[in-house]
Amino acid sequence: MKNGRNRLISKVQTPPAELAPAASQYPILVPPDTHYLAAAQGWIGLENWREAALELEQITLEMRSHPDVLEVRCHASTMGGQWAEALVISRSITTLAPERPFGWFYTAECLKQLGHAREAYETLFTVLHKFPGNPVIRYSMACFACRLGRISEATVWLRKAFESGNAHQLMGEALTDPDLEPMWSKMGVVGSKGP
Repeated sequence: MKNGRNRLISKVQTPPAELAPAASQYPILVPPDTHYLAAAQGWIGLENWREAALELEQITLEMRSHPDVLEVRCHASTMGGQWAEALVISRSITTLAPERPFGWFYTAECLKQLGHAREAYETLFTVLHKFPGNPVIRYSMACFACRLGRISEATVWLRKAFESGNAHQLMGEALTDPDLEPMWSKMGVVGSKGP
């Protein structure tokens, strides 16, 4: 996954304030596990998935299946190009925490990376109603529709993404995203490599 899409990922993660009512359904992470998780998140921010994975290995065994830990593990796996492993992790997140967009997004992204664009599209399409204001999910729908040759539909999804998120940031991403290359002529981009 390229760096620009990684920047968009933070928008798919559910902010802690939104998780507060449901937080009690998960065990509470406590030190030193919280420190290892924070360190792993820091390594992810520095784009060092190997060090992030090492930090996660220090978390107590019973807390490794916590959704917060699984999200970071999934992110590290995708950064390392371990798409099949990340797919297993992301599907676990959708089972444990279906209210979080992260698991659904990553399940779809992993499926796409593994050559299953139609299944990726269908995965996100089935949960769109759960995340009505999430621009990254709509952006991803545009990418998947474009990969499936549905350019008109992709244009609609991209417009919906712009309407529900930071349009300027998303447009910058769209102009260089290879998934959206078939749409570039409609966006005024000349050539096949973006602006």
